[in-house]
Amino acid sequence: MDSRLISSESGKRTFVVVLDSGEEAFSTITSFANREHISGASLTALGAFEHAKVGWFDLESKKYNPIHVNEQAEVLSIVGDIAIGDNGASTLHIHTVLGLKDGTTRGGHLMEGIVRPTLEVVVVETEQRLRRRQQPEIGIALIDLS
Repeated sequence: MDSRLISSESGKRTFVVVLDSGEEAFSTITSFANREHISGASLTALGAFEHAKVGWFDLESKKYNPIHVNEQAEVLSIVGDIAIGDNGASTLHIHTVLGLKDGTTRGGHLMEGIVRPTLEVVVVETEQRLRRRQQPEIGIALIDLS
């Protein structure tokens, strides 16, 4: 992974983060966010995965049902945010749409993605810190604006 700060204005930093082939996207971006002490940001990305796992959240069972993508896929879109979790560390919430070789797509909550050949991520900090709190009645952590 390589990163560069490309802008810093009014308390907001913008980074470009480039992941290399073989890196796991979710954990690498999380490590970057914690290293840079990012407490609130939006992110977008594009690139490709060798294979990935996305999830669909089932409210009844309060868990993500995994959707495995066991082939090379284009990352058509990644959108997400970074907030501080209950443990005080940066946490990610990322959704993705993946394009397959036959033109179909798979999408959902990004659980895992092995980069191949690259993933280009743009992280834009918010001026305010964002806080993600566990919601036991739902089973997931959501941004809490209170």
